[in-house]
Amino acid sequence: MDAFRKQASKLREQVAKQQQAVIKQFSASGYESSEVMVIDEIEMQTHQQLEKLYRSTRTGRDFQKELIKAAEAFTAVGYKHIEAGTKLSEDCSKYGVENANDQILAKAASIYGDARIHVEKEQEDLNRLLFNQVLEPLRAMIGGSPLEDARHLAQRYSKMRQDAEAQAAEVSRRQARVRESPIPDNVAKLHAAESRMHELKANMAVLGKEAAAALAAVESQQQRLTFQRLVAMVEGERVYHERVATILGNIEAEIVSEKQRKEAAPPVTPLNHSSEKTKYFLAEVTHPFDATSEKELSLAVGDYVVVRKVSPSGWSEGECKGRAGWFPSAYVEKRQRIPTNYTAAEVY
Repeated sequence: MDAFRKQASKLREQVAKQQQAVIKQFSASGYESSEVMVIDEIEMQTHQQLEKLYRSTRTGRDFQKELIKAAEAFTAVGYKHIEAGTKLSEDCSKYGVENANDQILAKAASIYGDARIHVEKEQEDLNRLLFNQVLEPLRAMIGGSPLEDARHLAQRYSKMRQDAEAQAAEVSRRQARVRESPIPDNVAKLHAAESRMHELKANMAVLGKEAAAALAAVESQQQRLTFQRLVAMVEGERVYHERVATILGNIEAEIVSEKQRKEAAPPVTPLNHSSEKTKYFLAEVTHPFDATSEKELSLAVGDYVVVRKVSPSGWSEGECKGRAGWFPSAYVEKRQRIPTNYTAAEVY
């Protein structure tokens, strides 16, 4: 009879172990690779909640690390950009000074060299923003105590859960012993095992709530901070590109305008009062013109100008009131021819 009871006890233990193995397979924890049986429904809910929060905060932390890597790469490229841009600015300014006779190209190089400094300033501002508003806050949270403390509580719960599994198995063995041999010693040991089990379950309930609350708080803060830093990075990039586009647009407009002004300026050919035979004519001023340089001639409506040369560029060379210079051809109208042996004094 005793042999039969012992065999039955062994069978019960084998069935219990098989049941525990099945439960482990479907309820393995995601935090700290824990594989613990489910003690009851309440504990199962706590375990699932902690597993979800642990996985969520880990995913959030990994995403923060990716943002940090990107911001570090952007900053490194930015410093290279500043270095290359500063060198280009210096080279352009140097060319503009040393090749002033090239006029159009030298002026364009000077304009670009001077304005390029502002582009590098914008890059410095973007680098500073990435460091202060993205890198530092994310690094602080990843290495901060709230996240580590919350994850440590979850790991403590996982370890306590393993202890509870072992204690549950001990209670099952003690129960089997009491059924086989209900002597006072076995009963006392069963009561001690059950008491330890109740203590573990009570501690798990407290620790589970504490760990879940800590992880939930970290998850909320983590998502809020990461969202804010992501928006700050997007905003910083947008402002940087907008300002650089404005600077480059102004540079282009100034270079093109300077080129057009140079091309439209009167010829630099000096006035010639020699005996060269030129077909002069008298013209009346129909539109006022204010000279902007010594080689240009100011005109007033109604004045008469002796025109001696008309340039294809739209400028004419002539004399008015004893002064000589260049003026826009469209601002005068021809009135009469003047003999080639004319002298300016004869017109007046």
